[in-house]
Amino acid sequence: MEERLSLTELQLIIKDSLYMALPDMYWVIAEISEMKENYAGHCYLELIEKHPDEKNARARIKAVIWNKKYNFLRSLFENITGEQLREGMKVLVRTKVEYHELYGLSLIISDIDPSFTMGEMALKRQMIIKRLEEEGVFTMNKELFFPLLPQRIAVISSKGAAGYSDFINHLTKNSFGYIFYTALFETVMQGSETEQSVINSLDRIAAYPGMFDVVAIIRGGGSQSDLSWFDNYNIAYYVTQFPLPVITGIGHEKDLSVTDMVAFQSLRTPTAVADHLIDCVANTESHLEEISNEMSDTARLIIDDNRNRLETFRMKLIPVAKLMISDNKENLSEKLIELINFGKEYIVKAGLIPANHKSRLISATGYYSTVKNTLVENMRHELISRSKNFIEKISSRAEILENKLMILDPVNVLKRGYTITTCNNMVIKSVVQVSENDLIDTRFSDGSIKSKVIQKK
Repeated sequence: MEERLSLTELQLIIKDSLYMALPDMYWVIAEISEMKENYAGHCYLELIEKHPDEKNARARIKAVIWNKKYNFLRSLFENITGEQLREGMKVLVRTKVEYHELYGLSLIISDIDPSFTMGEMALKRQMIIKRLEEEGVFTMNKELFFPLLPQRIAVISSKGAAGYSDFINHLTKNSFGYIFYTALFETVMQGSETEQSVINSLDRIAAYPGMFDVVAIIRGGGSQSDLSWFDNYNIAYYVTQFPLPVITGIGHEKDLSVTDMVAFQSLRTPTAVADHLIDCVANTESHLEEISNEMSDTARLIIDDNRNRLETFRMKLIPVAKLMISDNKENLSEKLIELINFGKEYIVKAGLIPANHKSRLISATGYYSTVKNTLVENMRHELISRSKNFIEKISSRAEILENKLMILDPVNVLKRGYTITTCNNMVIKSVVQVSENDLIDTRFSDGSIKSKVIQKK
Protein backbone atom coordinates (compact mmCIF):
# COMPACT_ATOMS: atom_id res chain seq x y z
CA MET A 1 0.00 0.00 0.00
CA GLU A 2 1.27 3.45 -0.98
CA GLU A 3 2.36 5.85 1.76
CA ARG A 4 -0.20 8.54 2.59
CA LEU A 5 1.04 12.16 2.91
CA SER A 6 -0.50 15.28 4.29
CA LEU A 7 -0.69 18.32 2.04
CA THR A 8 1.99 20.06 4.09
CA GLU A 9 4.29 17.05 3.75
CA LEU A 10 3.78 17.01 -0.01
CA GLN A 11 4.47 20.73 -0.21
CA LEU A 12 7.71 20.28 1.75
CA ILE A 13 8.77 17.49 -0.60
CA ILE A 14 8.13 19.77 -3.60
CA LYS A 15 10.04 22.59 -1.90
CA ASP A 16 13.02 20.40 -1.08
CA SER A 17 13.03 18.87 -4.55
CA LEU A 18 13.07 22.29 -6.21
CA TYR A 19 15.81 23.50 -3.89
CA MET A 20 17.92 20.44 -4.66
CA ALA A 21 17.20 20.67 -8.42
CA LEU A 22 17.56 24.46 -8.72
CA PRO A 23 19.98 25.61 -6.03
CA ASP A 24 21.63 28.39 -8.08
CA MET A 25 20.71 31.94 -9.07
CA TYR A 26 19.49 32.44 -12.68
CA TRP A 27 19.40 35.41 -15.02
CA VAL A 28 15.90 35.41 -16.55
CA ILE A 29 14.50 37.54 -19.41
CA ALA A 30 10.82 38.41 -18.93
CA GLU A 31 8.23 41.15 -19.36
CA ILE A 32 6.56 42.80 -16.38
CA SER A 33 2.85 42.08 -16.71
CA GLU A 34 1.73 43.37 -13.28
CA MET A 35 3.58 45.38 -10.63
CA LYS A 36 2.36 46.40 -7.16
CA GLU A 37 3.95 47.74 -4.01
CA ASN A 38 2.40 46.80 -0.66
CA TYR A 39 2.31 48.81 2.54
CA ALA A 40 5.58 47.29 3.75
CA GLY A 41 7.46 48.41 0.63
CA HIS A 42 7.77 44.97 -0.98
CA CYS A 43 7.27 44.85 -4.75
CA TYR A 44 5.14 42.03 -6.12
CA LEU A 45 5.30 41.31 -9.83
CA GLU A 46 3.89 38.99 -12.42
CA LEU A 47 6.39 38.10 -15.12
CA ILE A 48 5.37 36.76 -18.52
CA GLU A 49 6.96 35.72 -21.79
CA LYS A 50 5.28 36.25 -25.15
CA HIS A 51 6.30 36.45 -28.77
CA PRO A 52 6.18 39.99 -30.32
CA ASP A 53 3.57 38.83 -32.84
CA GLU A 54 1.41 37.10 -30.23
CA LYS A 55 -1.04 38.55 -27.74
CA ASN A 56 -1.29 35.60 -25.35
CA ALA A 57 1.52 34.76 -22.92
CA ARG A 58 3.59 31.62 -23.38
CA ALA A 59 4.73 31.51 -19.73
CA ARG A 60 3.69 33.24 -16.51
CA ILE A 61 5.09 33.31 -12.94
CA LYS A 62 4.91 35.43 -9.80
CA ALA A 63 7.96 37.28 -8.49
CA VAL A 64 8.85 39.48 -5.52
CA ILE A 65 11.53 42.02 -4.64
CA TRP A 66 11.86 42.52 -0.89
CA ASN A 67 11.68 46.11 0.30
CA LYS A 68 15.34 46.75 1.11
CA LYS A 69 16.53 45.28 -2.17
CA TYR A 70 13.69 46.97 -4.07
CA ASN A 71 14.59 50.51 -2.95
CA PHE A 72 18.20 50.00 -4.03
CA LEU A 73 17.39 48.37 -7.38
CA ARG A 74 14.70 50.90 -8.25
CA SER A 75 17.02 53.87 -7.69
CA LEU A 76 19.86 52.22 -9.58
CA PHE A 77 17.62 51.33 -12.52
CA GLU A 78 16.14 54.84 -12.80
CA ASN A 79 19.53 56.55 -12.56
CA ILE A 80 21.02 54.44 -15.34
CA THR A 81 18.08 54.10 -17.75
CA GLY A 82 16.16 57.27 -16.97
CA GLU A 83 13.08 55.03 -16.83
CA GLN A 84 10.90 53.74 -14.02
CA LEU A 85 10.13 50.09 -13.65
CA ARG A 86 6.66 49.67 -15.05
CA GLU A 87 4.25 47.27 -16.58
CA GLY A 88 5.00 46.32 -20.19
CA MET A 89 8.77 46.72 -19.72
CA LYS A 90 11.11 43.91 -20.69
CA VAL A 91 13.79 43.23 -18.04
CA LEU A 92 16.72 40.92 -17.28
CA VAL A 93 16.55 39.90 -13.59
CA ARG A 94 18.78 37.72 -11.38
CA THR A 95 16.45 35.46 -9.48
CA LYS A 96 16.16 32.36 -7.33
CA VAL A 97 13.32 29.85 -7.52
CA GLU A 98 11.35 29.54 -4.31
CA TYR A 99 8.38 27.42 -3.33
CA HIS A 100 6.14 28.30 -0.37
CA GLU A 101 3.55 26.03 1.20
CA LEU A 102 0.89 28.81 1.11
CA TYR A 103 1.90 31.03 -1.79
CA GLY A 104 3.18 28.44 -4.23
CA LEU A 105 5.96 28.89 -6.78
CA SER A 106 7.59 32.31 -7.19
CA LEU A 107 10.86 33.99 -8.07
CA ILE A 108 12.89 36.04 -5.60
CA ILE A 109 14.59 38.86 -7.54
CA SER A 110 17.93 40.03 -6.21
CA ASP A 111 19.25 42.08 -9.16
CA ILE A 112 18.17 43.82 -12.38
CA ASP A 113 20.38 44.55 -15.38
CA PRO A 114 19.57 48.13 -16.56
CA SER A 115 21.69 47.84 -19.71
CA PHE A 116 19.48 45.03 -21.01
CA THR A 117 16.33 47.15 -20.63
CA MET A 118 18.01 50.09 -22.33
CA GLY A 119 18.96 47.85 -25.22
CA GLU A 120 15.44 46.45 -25.43
CA MET A 121 13.95 49.96 -25.41
CA ALA A 122 16.35 51.10 -28.10
CA LEU A 123 15.61 47.98 -30.12
CA LYS A 124 11.87 48.49 -29.72
CA ARG A 125 12.25 52.12 -30.78
CA GLN A 126 14.27 51.15 -33.87
CA MET A 127 11.73 48.48 -34.78
CA ILE A 128 8.92 51.07 -34.64
CA ILE A 129 10.89 53.48 -36.82
CA LYS A 130 11.75 50.73 -39.30
CA ARG A 131 8.13 49.57 -39.49
CA LEU A 132 6.90 53.11 -40.19
CA GLU A 133 9.56 53.56 -42.86
CA GLU A 134 8.71 50.23 -44.49
CA GLU A 135 5.04 51.21 -44.57
CA GLY A 136 6.04 54.45 -46.32
CA VAL A 137 4.31 56.72 -43.79
CA PHE A 138 7.22 58.04 -41.74
CA THR A 139 7.36 61.47 -43.45
CA MET A 140 3.70 61.83 -44.45
CA ASN A 141 2.87 64.50 -41.87
CA LYS A 142 6.02 66.45 -42.75
CA GLU A 143 4.85 66.62 -46.37
CA LEU A 144 1.67 68.55 -45.50
CA PHE A 145 1.34 72.26 -46.28
CA PHE A 146 1.93 74.36 -43.18
CA PRO A 147 -0.51 77.31 -43.04
CA LEU A 148 0.88 80.82 -43.35
CA LEU A 149 -1.28 82.04 -40.45
CA PRO A 150 -1.53 79.20 -37.89
CA GLN A 151 -3.98 80.89 -35.52
CA ARG A 152 -6.52 78.09 -34.86
CA ILE A 153 -4.72 75.53 -32.73
CA ALA A 154 -6.00 72.20 -31.37
CA VAL A 155 -4.00 71.44 -28.21
CA ILE A 156 -3.50 67.87 -26.97
CA SER A 157 -2.39 68.15 -23.34
CA SER A 158 -3.41 67.79 -19.74
CA LYS A 159 -5.24 70.83 -18.38
CA GLY A 160 -3.28 70.78 -15.15
CA ALA A 161 0.12 70.45 -16.79
CA ALA A 162 2.53 73.32 -16.20
CA GLY A 163 3.63 73.10 -19.81
CA TYR A 164 0.07 73.79 -20.99
CA SER A 165 -0.19 76.90 -18.80
CA ASP A 166 3.18 78.16 -20.06
CA PHE A 167 2.10 77.54 -23.64
CA ILE A 168 -1.20 79.46 -23.30
CA ASN A 169 0.40 82.38 -21.41
CA HIS A 170 3.24 82.67 -23.88
CA LEU A 171 0.85 82.50 -26.84
CA THR A 172 -1.76 84.98 -25.60
CA LYS A 173 0.69 87.53 -24.18
CA ASN A 174 2.90 87.79 -27.25
CA SER A 175 4.54 91.16 -27.85
CA PHE A 176 3.00 91.53 -31.32
CA GLY A 177 -0.56 91.45 -30.06
CA TYR A 178 -1.49 88.55 -32.33
CA ILE A 179 -4.72 86.70 -31.53
CA PHE A 180 -4.68 82.90 -31.39
CA TYR A 181 -7.70 80.60 -30.96
CA THR A 182 -6.95 77.46 -28.96
CA ALA A 183 -9.08 74.44 -28.11
CA LEU A 184 -7.83 72.05 -25.42
CA PHE A 185 -8.49 68.34 -25.88
CA GLU A 186 -7.94 66.95 -22.38
CA THR A 187 -5.53 64.02 -22.67
CA VAL A 188 -3.61 61.68 -20.37
CA MET A 189 0.06 62.40 -21.16
CA GLN A 190 1.83 59.65 -19.17
CA GLY A 191 1.11 56.13 -17.94
CA SER A 192 -0.52 53.15 -19.57
CA GLU A 193 -3.55 55.18 -20.67
CA THR A 194 -1.45 57.58 -22.76
CA GLU A 195 -1.76 55.68 -26.05
CA GLN A 196 -5.56 55.40 -26.11
CA SER A 197 -6.08 58.89 -24.70
CA VAL A 198 -3.87 60.57 -27.33
CA ILE A 199 -5.49 58.56 -30.14
CA ASN A 200 -8.97 59.50 -28.91
CA SER A 201 -8.04 63.19 -28.91
CA LEU A 202 -6.64 62.93 -32.44
CA ASP A 203 -9.88 61.27 -33.57
CA ARG A 204 -11.95 64.04 -32.03
CA ILE A 205 -9.88 66.70 -33.81
CA ALA A 206 -9.97 64.81 -37.13
CA ALA A 207 -13.78 64.95 -37.04
CA TYR A 208 -13.57 68.75 -37.53
CA PRO A 209 -10.45 69.34 -39.70
CA GLY A 210 -11.80 72.61 -41.11
CA MET A 211 -11.91 74.23 -37.67
CA PHE A 212 -8.15 74.06 -36.99
CA ASP A 213 -4.90 75.00 -38.71
CA VAL A 214 -2.44 72.88 -36.71
CA VAL A 215 -2.32 70.41 -33.80
CA ALA A 216 0.06 70.93 -30.86
CA ILE A 217 0.98 67.99 -28.61
CA ILE A 218 2.52 69.44 -25.43
CA ARG A 219 3.18 68.18 -21.92
CA GLY A 220 6.12 70.02 -20.34
CA GLY A 221 9.14 68.57 -18.58
CA GLY A 222 9.39 65.17 -16.96
CA SER A 223 11.62 62.16 -16.49
CA GLN A 224 13.06 60.10 -19.30
CA SER A 225 10.46 57.45 -18.59
CA ASP A 226 7.68 59.91 -19.36
CA LEU A 227 9.14 60.34 -22.83
CA SER A 228 8.96 56.60 -23.53
CA TRP A 229 5.17 56.66 -23.59
CA PHE A 230 5.49 58.47 -26.94
CA ASP A 231 7.78 55.77 -28.35
CA ASN A 232 4.57 54.13 -29.41
CA TYR A 233 3.74 52.74 -32.84
CA ASN A 234 -0.01 53.48 -32.74
CA ILE A 235 0.44 57.11 -31.65
CA ALA A 236 3.17 57.65 -34.25
CA TYR A 237 1.07 56.01 -36.99
CA TYR A 238 -1.93 58.22 -36.16
CA VAL A 239 0.28 61.30 -36.40
CA THR A 240 1.60 60.25 -39.83
CA GLN A 241 -1.97 59.82 -41.11
CA PHE A 242 -3.30 63.03 -39.58
CA PRO A 243 -4.74 65.58 -42.09
CA LEU A 244 -3.29 68.60 -40.22
CA PRO A 245 0.35 69.46 -39.43
CA VAL A 246 1.32 68.22 -35.94
CA ILE A 247 3.82 70.12 -33.77
CA THR A 248 5.22 68.47 -30.65
CA GLY A 249 6.61 70.09 -27.53
CA ILE A 250 6.90 67.18 -25.13
CA GLY A 251 9.58 68.87 -23.03
CA HIS A 252 12.90 67.03 -23.44
CA GLU A 253 16.11 68.81 -24.32
CA LYS A 254 18.16 65.84 -25.55
CA ASP A 255 16.12 62.90 -26.83
CA LEU A 256 13.34 62.71 -29.38
CA SER A 257 10.49 60.24 -29.18
CA VAL A 258 9.19 58.45 -32.25
CA THR A 259 6.17 60.76 -32.11
CA ASP A 260 8.53 63.74 -32.34
CA MET A 261 10.28 62.17 -35.33
CA VAL A 262 7.11 61.67 -37.41
CA ALA A 263 5.50 65.01 -36.51
CA PHE A 264 5.62 67.92 -38.95
CA GLN A 265 7.96 69.69 -36.54
CA SER A 266 9.38 68.84 -33.14
CA LEU A 267 10.29 71.51 -30.60
CA ARG A 268 11.83 71.03 -27.19
CA THR A 269 9.30 72.77 -24.94
CA PRO A 270 5.71 74.03 -25.01
CA THR A 271 6.96 77.63 -24.94
CA ALA A 272 9.13 76.85 -27.96
CA VAL A 273 5.97 75.68 -29.76
CA ALA A 274 4.27 78.97 -28.85
CA ASP A 275 7.31 80.94 -30.07
CA HIS A 276 7.29 79.01 -33.33
CA LEU A 277 3.61 79.78 -33.96
CA ILE A 278 4.17 83.45 -33.13
CA ASP A 279 7.20 83.56 -35.44
CA CYS A 280 5.15 82.00 -38.27
CA VAL A 281 2.52 84.72 -38.01
CA ALA A 282 5.23 87.40 -37.67
CA ASN A 283 7.06 86.07 -40.73
CA THR A 284 3.82 86.08 -42.70
CA GLU A 285 3.10 89.64 -41.59
CA SER A 286 6.63 90.67 -42.56
CA HIS A 287 6.28 88.90 -45.90
CA LEU A 288 2.97 90.65 -46.54
CA GLU A 289 4.54 94.00 -45.69
CA GLU A 290 7.36 93.27 -48.14
CA ILE A 291 4.84 92.32 -50.81
CA SER A 292 2.85 95.46 -50.05
CA ASN A 293 5.97 97.62 -50.33
CA GLU A 294 6.98 95.91 -53.55
CA MET A 295 3.49 96.42 -54.95
CA SER A 296 3.57 100.09 -53.94
CA ASP A 297 6.99 100.60 -55.55
CA THR A 298 5.92 98.76 -58.69
CA ALA A 299 2.68 100.75 -58.88
CA ARG A 300 4.62 103.99 -58.41
CA LEU A 301 7.01 103.08 -61.24
CA ILE A 302 4.10 102.15 -63.50
CA ILE A 303 2.31 105.42 -62.71
CA ASP A 304 5.45 107.48 -63.36
CA ASP A 305 6.13 105.64 -66.61
CA ASN A 306 2.56 106.11 -67.81
CA ARG A 307 2.60 109.75 -66.77
CA ASN A 308 5.69 110.32 -68.94
CA ARG A 309 4.11 108.44 -71.82
CA LEU A 310 0.93 110.51 -71.48
CA GLU A 311 2.96 113.71 -71.55
CA THR A 312 4.76 112.53 -74.69
CA PHE A 313 1.47 111.64 -76.34
CA ARG A 314 0.01 114.99 -75.30
CA MET A 315 2.83 116.89 -76.95
CA LYS A 316 2.41 114.82 -80.10
CA LEU A 317 -1.36 115.20 -80.12
CA ILE A 318 -1.46 119.00 -79.79
CA PRO A 319 -0.37 119.82 -83.42
CA VAL A 320 -2.41 116.92 -84.76
CA ALA A 321 -5.45 118.14 -82.88
CA LYS A 322 -4.98 121.72 -84.18
CA LEU A 323 -4.76 120.43 -87.76
CA MET A 324 -7.86 118.29 -87.28
CA ILE A 325 -9.75 121.23 -85.78
CA SER A 326 -8.83 123.44 -88.76
CA ASP A 327 -9.95 120.81 -91.26
CA ASN A 328 -13.19 120.28 -89.36
CA LYS A 329 -13.86 124.05 -89.33
CA GLU A 330 -13.60 124.20 -93.13
CA ASN A 331 -15.86 121.18 -93.47
CA LEU A 332 -18.35 122.74 -91.08
CA SER A 333 -18.37 126.02 -93.09
CA GLU A 334 -19.08 124.18 -96.34
CA LYS A 335 -21.78 122.09 -94.66
CA LEU A 336 -23.33 125.26 -93.21
CA ILE A 337 -23.53 126.95 -96.63
CA GLU A 338 -25.06 123.81 -98.15
CA LEU A 339 -27.56 123.65 -95.32
CA ILE A 340 -28.61 127.31 -95.79
CA ASN A 341 -29.13 126.86 -99.54
CA PHE A 342 -31.05 123.64 -99.00
CA GLY A 343 -33.21 125.36 -96.40
CA LYS A 344 -34.13 128.19 -98.71
CA GLU A 345 -35.17 125.80 -101.49
CA TYR A 346 -37.17 123.74 -99.04
CA ILE A 347 -38.99 126.81 -97.69
CA VAL A 348 -39.96 127.87 -101.22
CA LYS A 349 -41.19 124.40 -102.05
CA ALA A 350 -43.00 124.19 -98.74
CA GLY A 351 -44.87 127.45 -99.48
CA LEU A 352 -46.32 126.03 -102.74
CA ILE A 353 -47.49 122.79 -101.23
CA PRO A 354 -50.21 124.28 -98.89
CA ALA A 355 -51.80 126.25 -101.82
CA ASN A 356 -52.06 123.12 -103.92
CA HIS A 357 -53.48 121.18 -101.02
CA LYS A 358 -56.04 123.94 -100.37
CA SER A 359 -57.31 123.92 -103.98
CA ARG A 360 -57.54 120.14 -103.97
CA LEU A 361 -59.34 120.17 -100.62
CA ILE A 362 -61.97 122.72 -101.80
CA SER A 363 -62.64 120.74 -104.99
CA ALA A 364 -62.88 117.47 -103.14
CA THR A 365 -65.18 118.97 -100.51
CA GLY A 366 -67.67 120.28 -103.16
CA TYR A 367 -67.81 116.96 -104.93
CA TYR A 368 -68.23 115.08 -101.67
CA SER A 369 -71.09 117.40 -100.58
CA THR A 370 -72.96 116.95 -103.91
CA VAL A 371 -72.67 113.18 -103.75
CA LYS A 372 -73.83 113.07 -100.16
CA ASN A 373 -76.80 115.39 -100.83
CA THR A 374 -77.96 113.19 -103.73
CA LEU A 375 -77.61 110.12 -101.57
CA VAL A 376 -79.58 111.69 -98.73
CA GLU A 377 -82.39 112.78 -101.10
CA ASN A 378 -82.68 109.28 -102.59
CA MET A 379 -82.80 107.76 -99.11
CA ARG A 380 -85.53 110.26 -98.07
CA HIS A 381 -87.79 109.29 -101.01
CA GLU A 382 -87.17 105.62 -100.39
CA LEU A 383 -87.99 106.02 -96.67
CA ILE A 384 -91.28 107.83 -97.49
CA SER A 385 -92.30 105.10 -99.96
CA ARG A 386 -91.45 102.28 -97.59
CA SER A 387 -93.28 104.01 -94.71
CA LYS A 388 -96.48 104.32 -96.77
CA ASN A 389 -96.38 100.67 -97.78
CA PHE A 390 -95.81 99.60 -94.18
CA ILE A 391 -98.73 101.76 -92.93
CA GLU A 392 -101.06 100.33 -95.59
CA LYS A 393 -100.16 96.77 -94.62
CA ILE A 394 -100.72 97.50 -90.95
CA SER A 395 -104.11 99.15 -91.66
CA SER A 396 -105.25 96.15 -93.72
CA ARG A 397 -104.30 93.71 -90.98
CA ALA A 398 -106.06 95.87 -88.39
CA GLU A 399 -109.33 95.81 -90.40
CA ILE A 400 -109.16 92.03 -90.67
CA LEU A 401 -108.61 91.63 -86.96
CA GLU A 402 -111.43 94.08 -86.21
CA ASN A 403 -113.86 92.00 -88.34
CA LYS A 404 -112.80 88.83 -86.56
CA LEU A 405 -113.43 90.50 -83.20
CA MET A 406 -116.89 91.60 -84.26
CA ILE A 407 -117.77 88.10 -85.40
CA LEU A 408 -116.58 86.60 -82.10
CA ASP A 409 -118.41 89.20 -79.95
CA PRO A 410 -120.95 87.31 -77.67
CA VAL A 411 -123.69 89.78 -78.53
CA ASN A 412 -123.40 89.00 -82.23
CA VAL A 413 -123.22 85.30 -81.46
CA LEU A 414 -126.55 85.51 -79.54
CA LYS A 415 -128.12 87.35 -82.42
CA ARG A 416 -127.40 84.43 -84.67
CA GLY A 417 -129.64 82.22 -82.45
CA TYR A 418 -127.14 80.92 -79.96
CA THR A 419 -127.83 81.03 -76.16
CA ILE A 420 -125.66 80.95 -73.02
CA THR A 421 -126.83 78.70 -70.13
CA THR A 422 -125.44 79.18 -66.62
CA CYS A 423 -125.95 77.53 -63.25
CA ASN A 424 -124.86 79.33 -60.14
CA ASN A 425 -123.13 81.94 -62.37
CA MET A 426 -121.06 79.26 -64.10
CA VAL A 427 -121.43 78.60 -67.87
CA ILE A 428 -122.71 75.08 -68.49
CA LYS A 429 -120.65 73.30 -71.13
CA SER A 430 -121.56 69.71 -70.24
CA VAL A 431 -124.64 67.86 -68.95
CA VAL A 432 -122.66 66.53 -66.05
CA GLN A 433 -122.48 70.05 -64.60
CA VAL A 434 -126.22 70.03 -63.63
CA SER A 435 -128.49 67.81 -61.67
CA GLU A 436 -132.27 67.31 -61.59
CA ASN A 437 -134.20 70.13 -59.92
CA ASP A 438 -131.27 72.58 -60.49
CA LEU A 439 -132.31 76.11 -61.49
CA ILE A 440 -130.54 77.28 -64.65
CA ASP A 441 -130.47 80.65 -66.47
CA THR A 442 -130.62 80.83 -70.28
CA ARG A 443 -129.59 84.13 -71.98
CA PHE A 444 -130.87 85.19 -75.42
CA SER A 445 -129.96 88.22 -77.48
CA ASP A 446 -133.07 90.05 -76.30
CA GLY A 447 -133.43 88.70 -72.68
CA SER A 448 -133.13 85.64 -70.44
CA ILE A 449 -135.28 82.91 -68.84
CA LYS A 450 -134.92 80.80 -65.68
CA SER A 451 -135.71 77.05 -65.92
CA LYS A 452 -135.78 74.01 -63.65
CA VAL A 453 -134.11 70.77 -64.67
CA ILE A 454 -136.81 68.07 -64.68
CA GLN A 455 -134.94 65.32 -66.49
CA LYS A 456 -131.28 64.82 -67.60
CA LYS A 457 -130.43 62.51 -70.48
